[in-house]
Amino acid sequence: MINKLIDIVKEAGSLFKEGYNSEKLIEFKGGKDLVTQYDKEIEKLLIQRCSSFFKDFNIIAEESQNNTGEFGNSIIIDPIDGTTNFVNRVPHCAISIGVYKEKKSYIGIVYNPILNELYSAKAGEGAYLNGKLIHVSSDENFQTSLISTGFPYTGATNKNDLDWVIKNLQRILPKCQDIRRLGSASIDLCMVANGVYEGYYEINLKPWDVSAGILILEEAGGKVTNSHNLKYDMFNDRCTVASNGKIHDKLISYLED
Repeated sequence: MINKLIDIVKEAGSLFKEGYNSEKLIEFKGGKDLVTQYDKEIEKLLIQRCSSFFKDFNIIAEESQNNTGEFGNSIIIDPIDGTTNFVNRVPHCAISIGVYKEKKSYIGIVYNPILNELYSAKAGEGAYLNGKLIHVSSDENFQTSLISTGFPYTGATNKNDLDWVIKNLQRILPKCQDIRRLGSASIDLCMVANGVYEGYYEINLKPWDVSAGILILEEAGGKVTNSHNLKYDMFNDRCTVASNGKIHDKLISYLED
């Protein structure tokens, strides 16, 4: 199944690259939340291919099928994670596909066609970048750790969310090496998996943002929880906390719930 999914994602990647270098028709789903015709076209292609080849799985997809189908044996699709980057030609954007069997992570694929980076994982078989096995960082010192985060679109209209972002930057930035914000949750999780970052946190993510990256990070030896250091529920938890596992408790301790 994973090899067929990689073929499908690479096929969609051609359309992704075409759109990245072309003019886009931009709509707004919220105050800052963008969608383009390429989000819709890539998603349509992915749904058609996945529905054709994997009939035992239902589809949950960001743009068209985000409220349909019961989560169980599911393929969760984000056609463009990082649409704002995609629109502005910032090369940190990706196709994300997470496959779940009986609500358990089975396959994760995150593909950035612009940088030609394909992260993949299958439960129990490790995590890979372009076919090469990857592992999380071994750094145990929070002061030398590079942390990633994201800013929720709701920060434009919800003062509580904006305050949460600012307060946690104030708490964490002085205690770590530095903080990065690249604008794609799936890629952030993969960069923790690949040992680039030691940790990552963000609020208000959706299942399609993280469904693939969670497995890739865990298969690389990392850890994902909510802000209470409990098992992460991508459908219900407000805060996503990910790390190499070694600085996880420290990161949790600095986060304001």
